[in-house]
Amino acid sequence: METRSTSGNIVQAIGIALTAMIAYLGIWSSEWLGSAILGFEKSPISGIMMAILIGLVIGNSVTFSPAVKRGITFSVKIILRLGIILLGIRLGLGDVFRLGMLGVPLIVLCVGGALLFSGWLGGWLMLPPRMSALIAVGTSICGATAIVAIGPAIDAKDEETMYAVANITIFGMLAMFLYPYLAHALFANAPTSAGLFLGTSIHETAQVAGSGLIYDQLYNAPQALEAATITKLVRNIFMILVIPLMAYRYRVESADANKEAINLASIFPVFILGFVVMALVRTVGDATLANGMAYGVLSAEQWGNLTHTIQEIANFLLAVAMAAVGLGTRLAQLRGLGLKPFYVGFGAAVIVSSLSLIGIILLQWLGLTLA
Repeated sequence: METRSTSGNIVQAIGIALTAMIAYLGIWSSEWLGSAILGFEKSPISGIMMAILIGLVIGNSVTFSPAVKRGITFSVKIILRLGIILLGIRLGLGDVFRLGMLGVPLIVLCVGGALLFSGWLGGWLMLPPRMSALIAVGTSICGATAIVAIGPAIDAKDEETMYAVANITIFGMLAMFLYPYLAHALFANAPTSAGLFLGTSIHETAQVAGSGLIYDQLYNAPQALEAATITKLVRNIFMILVIPLMAYRYRVESADANKEAINLASIFPVFILGFVVMALVRTVGDATLANGMAYGVLSAEQWGNLTHTIQEIANFLLAVAMAAVGLGTRLAQLRGLGLKPFYVGFGAAVIVSSLSLIGIILLQWLGLTLA
């Protein structure tokens, strides 16, 4: 019996190792495609997206044993949460205020608009509430990361998560290549405004960075890249508020239908608290560095290397989780969901971009010019 258990654990470890291998392959292929093929200094193609695609191909070509599937599930649930926690090191809490009274209200407008519109359109099209929630958070906050983060909190099925990720990936990739030209047409003499537009209207962090890089290379405007990147990182913080809110709303609606009680503590994604703790670690470290040594023991170079290493680990763990999502999804199941989710995704993308444009124009009209 013990031998069988040990054997099962080994096979489960093989499943985890498989997701890690696919994640590495996804990151490598994104760099190869973006740099060697497309010629960018930094690839605008998301390694997470590539990990999903590779996992999807393998998962639909190979039949796995139950033990291997348990390893894949471990990657989706446990490794994902660890990756999101470590992701907090990217942001000091003070980063929220870098764009001051200009950027944050714009982000609130876009996030709120996307959530409300996706919910309304999903209901009008009679889309399952889980799917509407997945698309809403993916469009409004940070793409695949937000989708896979909220998925367990609302009991989303793997195929629903995959469909939502595919949804925001398609529209996000299109925006990444098209929006730099649109931003320049709208804000040719205001690169910071262009960066705000890119940072608030494109889904994935990697896609925002790619669009900002394209803008910089096309129009020699590094301010746009900097503004886009900072805006997107601030936007990502809204995971802390939106994911518990959407999870609670979904459970309340489900309980209303089933006459069940709601326990807020049981549905709160505890790993978000870990994300906040890591942001605090970054904030304190940066603050103490001003006195010469981060936490009194690390030089500026050592602190920079440490935070960079944690960021790289977080990115890799998220890629592992997304590779597992790809491996666990069957394309045959996606067909049953139809085209309605794509209508919601397209509509949400248009709404976010429109609100971003309106918000920036309003700020300029009020005399708050964004150079």
